[in-house]
Amino acid sequence: MEAVNFLILIAGAMLFLSIVAVQFSVRIGAPLLLVFLSIGMLAGEEGLLGLTFNNPDIALLIGSVALVIILFDGGLRTHPERFRVALAPAAMLASVGVIITCIITGIAAAYLFGFSWVEGLLLGAILSSTDAAAVFSIFQSQKLRIKERVAATLEIESGSNDPMAVILTVTLVSVLAQPELPVGFGVVVVFLQQAIVGALLGYLGGKLFVLTCRKLQLHVSFFPLLAVSASILVFGLAANLGGSGFLAVYLMGYLVGNAKLPQVMHILRVHDGLAWLSQIVMFLMLGLLMTPSSVFNIILPALGLALVLIFVARPVAVFISLAPFRFPWRDQVFISWVGLRGAVPIVLALFPWISGLENQQLYFEIAFVVVLVSLVVQGWSISYTARKMGLEIPPEAEPDSRTPIESIRADDVMEVAVYRITEDSAAVEHFWHEINLPRDADFVGLVRDGHWLRSSNNPQLLAGDFIMVLTRTSDVAKISEVLASSGSDQRVNKKSFFGDFILNADITLADLAGFYAIPEDSGEELDTDIREIFRRRFHRRVVIGDHIIIGNLMFTVREVSEEGTILKVGVKVVEQRK
Repeated sequence: MEAVNFLILIAGAMLFLSIVAVQFSVRIGAPLLLVFLSIGMLAGEEGLLGLTFNNPDIALLIGSVALVIILFDGGLRTHPERFRVALAPAAMLASVGVIITCIITGIAAAYLFGFSWVEGLLLGAILSSTDAAAVFSIFQSQKLRIKERVAATLEIESGSNDPMAVILTVTLVSVLAQPELPVGFGVVVVFLQQAIVGALLGYLGGKLFVLTCRKLQLHVSFFPLLAVSASILVFGLAANLGGSGFLAVYLMGYLVGNAKLPQVMHILRVHDGLAWLSQIVMFLMLGLLMTPSSVFNIILPALGLALVLIFVARPVAVFISLAPFRFPWRDQVFISWVGLRGAVPIVLALFPWISGLENQQLYFEIAFVVVLVSLVVQGWSISYTARKMGLEIPPEAEPDSRTPIESIRADDVMEVAVYRITEDSAAVEHFWHEINLPRDADFVGLVRDGHWLRSSNNPQLLAGDFIMVLTRTSDVAKISEVLASSGSDQRVNKKSFFGDFILNADITLADLAGFYAIPEDSGEELDTDIREIFRRRFHRRVVIGDHIIIGNLMFTVREVSEEGTILKVGVKVVEQRK
């Protein structure tokens, strides 16, 4: 009993310390996962507490459940337009890119560690997939918003490339454990089975969950718990039927997150905390599992392998995989750099350990070092790299809080959005009746200095006020443009990024000639509109943040319809290029 109480005390202390350490890591810009991993190592066998944990089976169980929750949360937050702009390139990276990474890394591993080519390829397979937990957590913790096509490619790739890595790892483990087994066409069959069964069960699971939520009359507190249990159920079902459980839960999360359910907002709120808890627990556990002194003998070749992976294998895989999709070189460099390794390679490294292969623990130790290097080198510099590549874009305006109204059954979810009025809000010092909002939105009231002011008083909005608006979910973005802060304190704000003026994309160069100097040698006819010029110069779907330069004017896409049509652009004067 005393031992159990002591373990509970230690577990609580480690969790508490990990969460408090978030503030420190944000200040110094360190990746949060690196902090959690370090705390686990400090508490481990050779750390301050001397805790011994060397059970790979329990580690695999905990790691798998944690990854299910993280991937489901990632799917919940993936919007349909992400798939429209990046499904094809992400699929190439998740398949061809993983194979290329596996081969190059495997060859390097065989040379550096004296492995056979099969053992080298096994290590390459373990390290071949990027990690959704690492990618999602870096973007969220650093509040990084980058061009949609790049962000969507990274998020979909990291959420869907695990099946290929798992197939390669399991196949190569089987080859090493049973050399007499034939390897060939069966690998293709296994991959197709993993992808098809995983996608099918993810689709059915998502549709059934949405239907269940519409039928059940439960308190809102139960729906996040229902979502967790359903995601674990779908993962287990897919895995037992020979499919990819990771792909299934990611797709299920995508379908649930984009369904018009009032419960989704509650699920998102709870899952945000659950996803972070899963990451903390998983990386604390992996830190405990690691014995630092055991890596001293392999530290130099492991560092060499990490450098090959970061600077050779990943870039080659990205440039080959994205060659058909006309990605600008800056986008490809950034996608190469954000190929973070995290929990997935370490969890995959448990497979040979559990199978009892020769050098079973060595795979885990090498994977651990590579992940550590990836988090330090790549994770610490993502924001800087995004700014240097010109890919960071201003954050979207959004409410300070949102509360759905479940009891109202309508064609769209109704909710109350709360905004804190700031000095740079477009509505500051305006009376309510002067504000142009969608006609279906209604002013509920505001709180000023702790006092409630009714809407019938038509109050003037002042900085520091909290204003409440009853609206449909589909209108929140339009309302946020007026009531939310313009983000002048952000690293990248809309005025500096898009320019002082917003134009409809159907405006022609002739219309602009009365206000700006349009050079005769611009290569464009004056009766051509801006939308058409973008269409000619971009042979792909245009996303927010894409820009063109005509003379000394930069036009940047600011608003795009669901069909991909440019609606509005920002314009600003830039220095003439020499």
